Amino acid sequence: MSKNSLRRGLPVAVAQIAALTAALTAGLSAAPALADPATRPADGARSVVATLEKHARPLRSTVPGGSARDLRALAALTRGASIVGVGEATHGSKELFTVRERLFRYLVAEEGFTTLALEATWSAGVRLDAYVRTGEGDLRTIIDEEFQESYSAWRTQEWVDLYEWMREYNRTAERELRVMGFDIGDVNPEQYRRVLDWAERKRPDLLAGLRENYAGLLALPGGTAERMAALGSLPLERRKELASAAETAYRLVEQAKQAGARVKQEARVIAQMAGMYAREGAELHRHRDLAMAENTMWWKRNTGLKSVAAAHNGHLGYVSAWPHQYPVTQGAHLRAMAGREYVAVATSIHSGEFLAKNPAKNGKVEVFDTGAPKPDSNEATLDRVGHRDFYVDLRRAGKDPATRKWLAEARPTWTIPATYMPQEFDRPLSLGRAYDIMLHLNRVTAATPLS
Repeated sequence: MSKNSLRRGLPVAVAQIAALTAALTAGLSAAPALADPATRPADGARSVVATLEKHARPLRSTVPGGSARDLRALAALTRGASIVGVGEATHGSKELFTVRERLFRYLVAEEGFTTLALEATWSAGVRLDAYVRTGEGDLRTIIDEEFQESYSAWRTQEWVDLYEWMREYNRTAERELRVMGFDIGDVNPEQYRRVLDWAERKRPDLLAGLRENYAGLLALPGGTAERMAALGSLPLERRKELASAAETAYRLVEQAKQAGARVKQEARVIAQMAGMYAREGAELHRHRDLAMAENTMWWKRNTGLKSVAAAHNGHLGYVSAWPHQYPVTQGAHLRAMAGREYVAVATSIHSGEFLAKNPAKNGKVEVFDTGAPKPDSNEATLDRVGHRDFYVDLRRAGKDPATRKWLAEARPTWTIPATYMPQEFDRPLSLGRAYDIMLHLNRVTAATPLS
């Protein structure tokens, strides 16, 4: 893989990374085979729809606020979980963001959840957490500075509305809401300084070694996009050297008796980030999804707080739509680490609009439309259920033999990247293997980009 393809291979969206790397293109022929339409008689399809409808619960609205009685059954399906992953079929559809906010608010009010865990960097999470807790910083500035390059999908009004609601909630509520970022695509220089400041206060004997090991990473240029581009364009051997140095720095902190859990985690994330850039192809993505799961679990173990994890469906599910490029998903790791305390909720859409980067126009963000799904797709069948918008427990529906068979087969499924590449939109996926709960929306509109 070339230097440029590595740099392009670090986006937040699983699908975007996959579509932009030459390694994935080479592996597409090995993707799971789609179910043969000839094996799906009409009577069987009607039986599946009837079973899904039996277990489906209508969704009253995708807009946060107002009565939330229609979410009671959904909350009950996640009861006992301390981490609920709520995915998105696209990175740029308004209703996918707002329906997740609506569910998050309900879980906060009724089930004791307090943390929004994001497919964003740890550094961005630290700044957003300070904002929602104390009002520190300017929200638009934080978003402008942190959500660049592959993270630019989060620069929408819907995300601003959510953070502002969390800030207002924290002004009066007894239980504080938090934000954490579990991704590792970048590290803000302030994170290095926090580690170095700790050493200066608690272990000055480690300061020189930490500065030496962080020197190469700290020499990268200023902003998020510039750092990511500069690091990704370095020769692989140099990236490996920087990763080794970051790992050495982490071990110095990790072995220090004076180091608390927080500073150890900050040093660990730096090592995770550098380690990702030292890898290529499937190993890069394997490393990233594992790190995202580890960071999510660190938050659970060290804060004891319940989290809603927000990311692309492709991360939060248990199996990958690109198994040869993304061997093990974040969701698979979370299930292995947390057991039944992790529940995967995917969103699906019959059709709709979304924001995405147009590669034909140098990455300009534009509005696109999915068009209609394929007749044999998962979405086409889900949309035959007798509710416009609904959610359904796939685990319960799968107790019916015909539905269990349908859920087990890989069928075209909207898995839409942050870059417009329609040939990658409907990847083969088994819903029953990938998710616990499906939240289906008939039609969505494009998210509102920040000006």
